[in-house]
Amino acid sequence: MSQTNTPLLDEVVQWSQETCRQELKAVLPKLTISPSWDDHIRILKIITEMFLPHIGLSELEDECLSKILPKVVTMFDSMVKEILDQVGGLSSQNTELCSLLRNILQVLLLLCICGALAQFVHHSSIRVSFTVQIVKPDSEVVYCGRLSLVADLLQGLFKEAYTLQKGLLELLDRISLDSSASDEEVSDIVTVIHSLLDICSIISNLDIALHANTWKFLIKQSLKYQSLVEEHLHHSDICNSMCDNLLASFHNCVELSEQIKHGGLQEATQSTEYKLFQKSAKMCRFFANTLVHYIKEFKFFLAKYCRCFHQLYLKIISKFSPSLCAPTLPSALSEELNAAALVPMEALLLQLLPFRPFADVVLQPDLRLSPEHELPQCLLLVNALGQLSSQTEEVLQLWYSGSQFSEETPRLPLYQALFTSFRRCSTERQVPVLLPGLMMKGQAQIKVTLHRHICVQLCASVAALPPVYFPVLERCLADAVLQADTQTALLATDMWCFTARYGTAELCLHHVCLIAQLVKACTTECYQSFHLGLLLRRMVFLMTPNHQMELVARFPPSEVENLPVWRHVLLRALSQDARYRVETDIIGLTQKALTDWQNGGCKLGQVPCCVQNAVLLALLAAVRGQSSPEEQCVLSAMRIITQLWSRMSPDQVQTHPVLCSTLQLLLSISAVLVKNLEHQLILQAVVSQGCAEPQLLLAALEFLSSLGKIFVPPDSQNQILPRLSSLFGVLLSDRSWLLHQHALEAFSHFAEITNHEEVISQSLCDEGTKTKVVNYLSKTMNAQGDVESRLNRLKLESAVIEQHNEKYISPAIIPPSQPCPKRARQETSAEEEYSRYIQTAESALKALQALSAPPPQWLGSRLKELQSIITNISTTRHTT
Repeated sequence: MSQTNTPLLDEVVQWSQETCRQELKAVLPKLTISPSWDDHIRILKIITEMFLPHIGLSELEDECLSKILPKVVTMFDSMVKEILDQVGGLSSQNTELCSLLRNILQVLLLLCICGALAQFVHHSSIRVSFTVQIVKPDSEVVYCGRLSLVADLLQGLFKEAYTLQKGLLELLDRISLDSSASDEEVSDIVTVIHSLLDICSIISNLDIALHANTWKFLIKQSLKYQSLVEEHLHHSDICNSMCDNLLASFHNCVELSEQIKHGGLQEATQSTEYKLFQKSAKMCRFFANTLVHYIKEFKFFLAKYCRCFHQLYLKIISKFSPSLCAPTLPSALSEELNAAALVPMEALLLQLLPFRPFADVVLQPDLRLSPEHELPQCLLLVNALGQLSSQTEEVLQLWYSGSQFSEETPRLPLYQALFTSFRRCSTERQVPVLLPGLMMKGQAQIKVTLHRHICVQLCASVAALPPVYFPVLERCLADAVLQADTQTALLATDMWCFTARYGTAELCLHHVCLIAQLVKACTTECYQSFHLGLLLRRMVFLMTPNHQMELVARFPPSEVENLPVWRHVLLRALSQDARYRVETDIIGLTQKALTDWQNGGCKLGQVPCCVQNAVLLALLAAVRGQSSPEEQCVLSAMRIITQLWSRMSPDQVQTHPVLCSTLQLLLSISAVLVKNLEHQLILQAVVSQGCAEPQLLLAALEFLSSLGKIFVPPDSQNQILPRLSSLFGVLLSDRSWLLHQHALEAFSHFAEITNHEEVISQSLCDEGTKTKVVNYLSKTMNAQGDVESRLNRLKLESAVIEQHNEKYISPAIIPPSQPCPKRARQETSAEEEYSRYIQTAESALKALQALSAPPPQWLGSRLKELQSIITNISTTRHTT
């Protein structure tokens, strides 16, 4: 408005309400025509206070607001920009600038007060936008630490903005649009919702109640017009903002609870920290429940944000026990925090469980998480497993089966994902972390290990598993047993045994035969053979007697290729008939192999294939199942090992390492049959241990430990007892922690039952060794570092172990599906044959020359014979 119209304003302010009503149509257009900035606020005030009661809503929008309020928004923006440009020089000494900024803030305050007319507007999206910018969330930063100079005006500005927003929300709540709403009206509603989201981001740190109420209204409007706006809303911004607010409130709770704990304020419910904790917990619960409700209503628009929900779940769960990074909180605060965050997370998971994109994220094969999120991921999978029993067939298919087609996003079956996740929780298994166990009737609830917790949930899921998913279960169990981590294989073994017990006897037989076939396909020393052997040993106990006889018939122990199966079976698990058949076959096969070896001249080159490997391993399994030294199997085994010990020479064991494995098995068998051994045989066993292989030393410790059961007669004590003391002394001082630990166990067992106490004192001549033994026997704990150092060490170890396990993730089993193609016969030339035989002769002669022991009398005559052969070969070949 020009200066010439200023008298009109002076005149209008003197009018009565009746005059305003009569002159409305004539004066209102004049008031809205391009007013100057100086009179703009005055005009707004006049229209609001004097003419607004007489203006209809349609006229208000068309004749007034559409022309004035856009200029108000522009004016507001320019003033805020002016504040940002000038505030850097604000100080108490700069009175001119201070006065300028206070004047601007007073104008903004008046704009806000006059802006209350927006509560009467039907289409109010454009009015919301200027409300958003009234107060910035980082006001102290904007005002460069000089907020106190204008705090009174800012406080008034915020108060009026709060009043304006409250009135605006009440107005919007009364508006109602139906399915026939125009695109423009829908666009306005969407703009309102997004503007409210902007307001939330600004006021999040200013006022908790205002923040919560604004969010409530935002979600309410989104649901009120869901069918109209769901395709237009910025779901990513809304979800991300809710997740951020939830995490911020949650972390505030955690920090405040730690402050309360360290300050000893647990009982001071009226303390400032405790009240702030309760407010933050209330906001945490509000955002968690709001997020769950929003996901429920807009699930099919949130496929891209499932990774965000997954991370949110892991971050919150990681702050609760038993996570290693969870703080230790007072019980009262912990319960409140559980109700605020942990309980809603269960509802969140239940809501997302049927959602395929969420399953794709959680079950992805190459999921890589930070160490602190490995346990939460494992617990997420366990919780999902527990909730599947109430889900539809489609959801079961989604989680149990994994991805079925190449065009699908790769997705592991739930059981496989759970075993993989458990394997990666190696630090938590070593600590170990403890979880609440199941409540039992008449018993208090106890804490259980992660292994037991998961095992119970897995077995419960098997009991409710539809039969159609059993093939998937069997494949997952086989994969878990065949991977490198032994604890994961044990978990799968426990679950497999429950499956066999819960199922039919025929199912158990089928599984045992399958496992036995896999055992045959494994090499003897691979870890898969160890895992499968443990499973087979336990499964045989679950078979019926008839099925055990069928197992014997399918894998007869009389055949060498089946002995790897029976070396893992405990014979006491078998029925009397099956046990007798197995013992008889093993003893007969062992005796035949020994006889064939002796008839062949006892050549060292034949030891590994006929004695060292399967035969003696099976014999060891047979003798371990005996309960009486008079049983026929024991007597037969004694005859066999007596013949083998007669062929064992200490010099040969040291010279030919292939005999170390044979000696190892002989020591293990002799430890079982020690009460039946002749003293001369014991002496030979004691003096023949010249190989330093770790496996042999462990077998030697087993044998030495068993010697405590016998009494050595006086005529043999001088030969045997000093040797025992010497061996114990050497093994107890070994630097390998593994051998040292086994040596302590073996020596303590020997000392508890032996009659030869002089061996004990003579073994402990070294003071260091004596101290270690005394500490072990008295169960003295070694000095341990602080908890944090131990955890850091375990985490480093876990990383190395996981890297090692990754190398052996593929089972090393010979595929039986197709035979190997025949290799074409390679013709060797005569020159190659001459070269090979000459090299063999040279090697033998050099080895003979290197011997330092005095030569036997027959050596000269044998060398002359060899020289005659060499001369004969040289003459014959030269002539030819």
